[in-house]
This record gives sequence, structure tokens and C-alpha cells, in this order.
Amino acid sequence: MATELHKSPIFGPVKSRRLGLSLGINLMPGDGKICTFDCIYCECGLNADFRPKHRRPAKEVVAAELEKKLQAMAAEENLPDVLTFAGNGEPTGHPDFLDIIRETIRLRDTYCPKAKVTVLSNATMCGKENVREALMMVDNNILKLDTVSDEYIRIVNRPANMAYDVKKVVEWMKAYNGHCIVQTMFMKGTAAIWDADGNISYIDVDNLAEEYVKPRLDAVAEIKPSQVMIYTIDRETPVAGLMKASHEELDAIKARVEDLGILCSASY
Repeated sequence: MATELHKSPIFGPVKSRRLGLSLGINLMPGDGKICTFDCIYCECGLNADFRPKHRRPAKEVVAAELEKKLQAMAAEENLPDVLTFAGNGEPTGHPDFLDIIRETIRLRDTYCPKAKVTVLSNATMCGKENVREALMMVDNNILKLDTVSDEYIRIVNRPANMAYDVKKVVEWMKAYNGHCIVQTMFMKGTAAIWDADGNISYIDVDNLAEEYVKPRLDAVAEIKPSQVMIYTIDRETPVAGLMKASHEELDAIKARVEDLGILCSASY
């Protein structure tokens, strides 16, 4: 089982495959996960295995710790390329997310004006007005869309809200009028999933088949994002049996996205 919980509220910097030198901002507790998804590939592990005992950091703590870290990085002449909201769960779930984004932009402008403010979100809350206002302010609004199959989402992403509707999420994404980057995890393999009674099931999690790829491409064409990021597994996963997509498989999908006139990057 993979577990890589991040410190709270600031972690890194780390070298990101997609973003460059990234200073992480974790709005969740450092001792556990709070997420609206429970993805079987999450590098932080499964929600049930890491119930936090501490609360989310207050917005004042986030600002103070971020400023201290940026001051230290400036003194070392090693400023970040991006300030990335990620960590142990869904960042937009923080009750003061909008205020935190405003303060982060102020600190960015003060200490590292060339850095991009980036949010990695599973998009479950991107339809809320205060979340939308915040995400419209950031440089890289990265929203997850692994598939448009509700069945696949319930197996792999496992939303906490049983009323989750991917069609509604696509509509929310469209409302950003291009100010978003759509991110998709592609993988294959057979997941070994345990139920509450201790029984194990083996489930095909390949989302590279045409039945998944074509509808997702259609959704991307509707959303009209500024960019698409596709990637595959790069670390150990909390659920066994997951496998990387090949370079050739990702490149084929990348080409089809670019045929839509949309910039696309692939991380292998």
C-alpha cells in the first residue's frame, strides 16, 4: 500500500513532471486525508486508512507559513515555478479557499511574480460560486476528468457524494469558458478491491478502450479547455493490480486531442 501524506500547510518544493519546481500548499491536515474522491490510484492512500485527528490549517496559518517559505527560497535564490494547491485531499473543500487564493496571489506578486498559482482539483466542487470565483483568479485551474462514465468513476474515483453526476461536472467545466486545464489519468490492469465484509473483487480498470476515450474526447471538445494534460501511474498505488499506460497509448490519445485544436501534454 502506498502512502505519501504531505506536510501541512506547506510542503516541498518538489520537481513536478508537468509543472516544474513546485511549492506545495496543502489545505488539509498533515496527519490524514479529507477528500471528496477516494481514488484507487491516489498517492496519499485511501481515505479510510488515514482519518485525520487534526483540523484543516486556518487561512492565517497558511499565509504565514507560505510567506516564511517564500522568504527562505528567495534568500537561497531558488524561487518556485509554481505554487501548487494539492496535498492530502481536495483543496477547494477548505471553507476559506477564496480568501486563501487571494492572499496567495498577493504573496506570489510580492516574492515570486513569475510563478504560476496552480490548483489541482477533482472538480467535484467547481460549480460552487465561491470556488468558481477563486479558480478564475489562478493561472492554472487544473480540473480532473478521468472519464465520463459514471460506472467507471464509481469504481475508480469513488466519489463520497452518491449524487455525483459527471454530466453536471462537465457543464460546470464548460462555464469556465476555457479558463481550465482538463487532466486525465489513464491506466490499465485489474484492481484488487476489498469490500466492507472482507471480500475481494478483481475489476478491470482499463480506461484506454475506445468506449472510454471517444466520449471523453467529445466532452473535452464541449468544454474547450486551454489545455489537456494526460498522465499515467508514476508511483506505487494503494490498490494492487494497476498498470501504467504505455508511451504509445498516451501519444495516440494526445494526437487525437490536438486534432481538436487543443494543446495537450503527456506525462509518462
